Amino acid sequence: MKKNPAQNNIPSLSKNATTVLEKRYLRRDATGKVLETPADMFRRVADTIAAPDKKFDKKADLSKLSDTFYDMMTSFEFLPNSPTLMNAGRPLGQLSACFVLPVGDSMEEIFDAVKFTALIHKSGGGTGFSFSRLRPVNDVVSSTTGISSGPLSFMRVFDIATETIKQGGTRRGANMAILRVDHPNVMDFIMCKADQKQLNNFNISVGLTEKFMQAVERDEEYNLINPRDKKVCGSLNARKVFQRIVKQAWENGEPGIIFLDRLNRDNPTPHIGEIESTNPCGEQPLLPYESCNLGSINLGVFVKDGAIDWKKLRETIHNAVHFLDNVIEANNYPLQQIHDMTHANRKIGLGVMGWADMLILLGIPYSSDEAVKLGKKVMKFINDEGHLASQELGRKRGSFPNFKGSTFDKKGALPQRNSTVTTIAPTGTISIIANASSGVEPLFAVSYIRTVMDKNVMVEVNPVFEKIAKERGFYSEELMKKIAEHGTVHDIPEVPADIRNIFVTAHDITPENHIQMQAAYQQYTDNAVSKTVNFPNTATIDDVEKVYMMAYETGCKGVTIYRDGSRDEQVLSTGKKEEPVAIAPAPVEDEKKAIKRDRPKALKGCTHQMQTGCGPLYITINEDSNGLFELFTTMGKAGGCAASQSEAIGRMVSLAWRSGIQARQVVKQLLGISCHCPSGFGDNRVLSCADAVAKAIQNHMVDHGYDINTEVAKQDRGACPECGGIVEHEGGCSVCHVCGYSECA
Repeated sequence: MKKNPAQNNIPSLSKNATTVLEKRYLRRDATGKVLETPADMFRRVADTIAAPDKKFDKKADLSKLSDTFYDMMTSFEFLPNSPTLMNAGRPLGQLSACFVLPVGDSMEEIFDAVKFTALIHKSGGGTGFSFSRLRPVNDVVSSTTGISSGPLSFMRVFDIATETIKQGGTRRGANMAILRVDHPNVMDFIMCKADQKQLNNFNISVGLTEKFMQAVERDEEYNLINPRDKKVCGSLNARKVFQRIVKQAWENGEPGIIFLDRLNRDNPTPHIGEIESTNPCGEQPLLPYESCNLGSINLGVFVKDGAIDWKKLRETIHNAVHFLDNVIEANNYPLQQIHDMTHANRKIGLGVMGWADMLILLGIPYSSDEAVKLGKKVMKFINDEGHLASQELGRKRGSFPNFKGSTFDKKGALPQRNSTVTTIAPTGTISIIANASSGVEPLFAVSYIRTVMDKNVMVEVNPVFEKIAKERGFYSEELMKKIAEHGTVHDIPEVPADIRNIFVTAHDITPENHIQMQAAYQQYTDNAVSKTVNFPNTATIDDVEKVYMMAYETGCKGVTIYRDGSRDEQVLSTGKKEEPVAIAPAPVEDEKKAIKRDRPKALKGCTHQMQTGCGPLYITINEDSNGLFELFTTMGKAGGCAASQSEAIGRMVSLAWRSGIQARQVVKQLLGISCHCPSGFGDNRVLSCADAVAKAIQNHMVDHGYDINTEVAKQDRGACPECGGIVEHEGGCSVCHVCGYSECA
C-alpha cells in the first residue's frame, strides 16, 4: 500500500513516551533489538485496523482510512488500549484489554476457568471473575461426600497461576475478584488481603445490592444465600458488614465496592445473561466470556485559543468508534467462546484522557462546580456522538447480532452496531505516550524528578505549567526543583495564586471532589468510570464511609479509594523527621545504575549494643541532613562467619538508604529472621544478627524523633518495581508515570 512519506512524521515524543514505547510497544527481534520506530508502530496499527473495512465494502479505500487512523493516533487525538498498539499486525494479534470469565461450582468448571485465564494472560489481557457461584466453606459436596473449601481457596489457585505466567515481557496478568455481599463467606472475602501477603495478583471488590444498601441505611439484618441451592443460610447486620468493608479499605485500599444492580440496570443484553463481574480496574462490566476493546480521546488537544473545538472533537469521536468497531473484526481472540460472545454483542469502550489538561487550558479549577458541569457536558457530547456513530455503522453493517431482545429493541428503533459505546478507563501508559493527564484524574504531579544515563538528576515539568511560568516571569530551575520536591504547587508562594488554583494534583483536592467528578462522568457513560479517590494519611474511617455512601447516592457504579501510606510499599514519614525522598526514577536503559547520596566528610550518629547468640553486636547508625544514611556493624567476637555476614548486612543497608530505600522497608526485610542461636527473652529476644540490626534501626528511630508507626505520603507514594519511579494509585491500580509499569497490566 503506497503511503505519503510526509505522513510518517509524528510530533516529538517526551522522554518518558520514548522509554515506554521502546520497552513495551515496539517490535523487537529475538535478541531484543528494536525493529521499528514509533511511526512504524502507528502505521502498523492503522493498516491492520483499516483492513476490515473490505469485509463490508469491497470498494473501500483502505489507504485513505489507514491515513485517517494514523493521523488520529500520531496527533494523539485518540489512542487505543495497549494490546492494540502492541499486537495489531503482529503474530499474536490479541487486541483486547478486558475479559470476564465464568467460574462455575464444579471442579471441572473451576479448572477450565484457570486454563482459560492462563491463555488470556499469555495473550496480554486481564481477567475479571465472580466467585459468587461457588458454594461456601464446609458446605456439602455430594459427589464426593466431602466438604467444600470455599471460594477463597480457589482464588489462591488463580493467583498462583497468574504469578507463574509472564506475558512476553510487555504485560503481566491482572485479575478482578468479586464476591456478592450475600455470599456466606463475604466476611472472609473482605479480609482476604488484610495481611498484603497473598492474592497480590487480584484487585478485590464486594458486589453490593440495592437491598443490602437499603438495609445499611436502616441498620437492618440482611439474608445470606447459599449459591448451591439459593436458600437462605443465615443473616448479618448490613451496617456492620458495610463498616467492615470501609475499615478494611481505610487500612489498605481494598476491597473496593461494585453496585451490581446498577451494572445490570444498564446491561444492554439482559436476555443473554447477567453481569457478574468487571475487568481488573472495574470500569468495564462484562458478561461471562465477553471482551471489550477500549480507546481514549485526548481532551487536552481539543482546546484551541481558550475554547473547545467541538467540531474537531465530533469528527474524532466518529473516527474512533469506526476504529474500535474494526478492532472487533481484526482481533485474534484467545478463546472461541470469547470470539463468539464479543461478536454477538460488539461492546466497545470509548473514553477520555487529558481531562485535567483541558481544564487547565481553559483556566478552570478541577475542584470547582464549573469543572463538574463541563465534565457532564463533554461526556454527554461524547456519548451522544458515539451512539450516532454506532448507528451510522449499524445502517451500513447491521446491528450487533444480539440486538433482538436487547434494550435497544423497541418499535422504530434505529440500527445499533455496538451494544455499549463509552467507558472511562485508566490510561496509564497511553497517556504517557500522549504526554497527557490520565483518564479523568487530576494531575499526578506538576513537576517530578527523573534521572538520565549520565546519572544527572533532571526535573520534569508539566509542559503547560512551564510555558505559563515563563510567560508570567516566575520560571526558574530552582523553583521547578522545589516544586518537584513537593510534588505540588499548592503550598509554593512563589507561584501566583491563580496558577496554584488550576494546577492541582490528586492530593490537593478533597475526596468529595473526586466523587463529584466520577459521578459527573458516570451520568453519561454506558459502562463505568475507573477512578481512584485519594485520601490523606490522616483521613478517618468515617471519612471513607462518607465517600462510599456519597458514591452510592450520586449514582456511581463502584468506587475505589486509597489512603496515602496505607500499604507496605508506602514511604515512612515521621513526627519530627522524615526519611529522605527517593528521587531516582531511572529510564529503562539506565536501570542498572543507581543514584546514591554522596557521603559528607563528617556525619553524626550513635552506636547501639545488641546482644545476639554470637555475642554482642555493635551497630552504628549515622545520619546526614536528609536522615538515615549508613550503618556499620562490629562483632564483639572478632572474625568468623557472623562478623562477615553482619558487615555485609551493614553495607547493603547503607547502600539501600543512600539509594532512596525507606528504613521501614529495611526493617521489614530483616525483622524476624531467625538463626540456630537466638538470645534473650520476651521483648529483648533477638533471633539473629539480622534481627538485631532491624531492632537497632527501630530503637534508633524512636530515640531520634522518628515515629515508625506513622505513615504520610509526600511526593513519592511507593516505588515502581521496574524503574524505581513514582507510583500513583489510579483506577484501583498502581501506575508508574515514568516507565509505564502498571500493577493491573
